[in-house]
Amino acid sequence: MVYILGHRPYEFCLVPDTEGFITHKELLRSIHEEPGWSHVRQGNINEVLLGKDRALFFAEDKRIRVLDRRWELDLDSPAELLPKLLFIGIRRKAHPFIMEKGLREIAGSHHILSSREMAERIGRRRDQRPVLLEVMADKAQKEGILFHTFGNLFLTKEIQVRYIAGPPVPKEVIKSKEAKPKKEEIKPPDFQAGTFVLVESRDMDRSRRNRGKKRKGWKEEARKFRRKR
Repeated sequence: MVYILGHRPYEFCLVPDTEGFITHKELLRSIHEEPGWSHVRQGNINEVLLGKDRALFFAEDKRIRVLDRRWELDLDSPAELLPKLLFIGIRRKAHPFIMEKGLREIAGSHHILSSREMAERIGRRRDQRPVLLEVMADKAQKEGILFHTFGNLFLTKEIQVRYIAGPPVPKEVIKSKEAKPKKEEIKPPDFQAGTFVLVESRDMDRSRRNRGKKRKGWKEEARKFRRKR
């Protein structure tokens, strides 16, 4: 845990947040990917945090970090040289959207690009059969896209679709998308905001309900009055 969190988290495809934290879930996933360590559970982490080495760590809100960090994550300085191609593993559900719109910006997060092998590893954390995409990183950087280096990982906020190459979206996915019925447009009511529709039968003021109405038999009474005159 000290080596993963404090020395080289990027070797395990982990990117801590700005405070140096990794979630327990991310830590466990990275440990399970290592041969011979699939048996580790949350209880084992808890034992470390309660044992003789607890002073090395700080944990809160299902996150953990080491107090002595030997790495630096600089998100202010752009990367200098990038490989021509980098890779990212994405969920199959996201494949059609990304091939159409690109890798869009996510508030408070970065897209992680890497070698093919590491991209597959990261992708399998979200999908058992991730889709692997190629990113023309060198070209994107020359045309103004910012990248940041973290060990052997490269972070970026967004990548336009023109820099992305990957397998075509399956035809059945395209057909199912086209076959979805469009949602009916809901027309707003004719009355303005702040008004209400008065239902006569629910009006509690009987005098108002009867106001303006002529009594039953008013014609007969009028005729009698004229005859008397």
